[in-house]
Amino acid sequence: MHYLLLYEVAPDYLERRGEYRGEHLAMAWESAQRGELILGGALTDPADGAVLLFKADSPDVPAAFAKADPYVLNGLVAKWTVRGWHTVVGEQACAPVHP
Repeated sequence: MHYLLLYEVAPDYLERRGEYRGEHLAMAWESAQRGELILGGALTDPADGAVLLFKADSPDVPAAFAKADPYVLNGLVAKWTVRGWHTVVGEQACAPVHP
């Protein structure tokens, strides 16, 4: 199953992220190497959030990521949500549906 981890960032996110970015990115790449995190990155214009795509057996995997993320722990992320994403089209779809 795919899961989206959606971040809403604090107003001072851009000014403060440099202090925690290295640790955040190291954690993200480790998750990617385990095959959990597929894609992740910040939204732009405006830079008011981020989206991280996970492939996992349960929403606990992206939730655990968020709970340990230095961006969350240090208040750069104001709110986070995990949403299941039922993917049906594409090479990596979890439940491919062909016409």
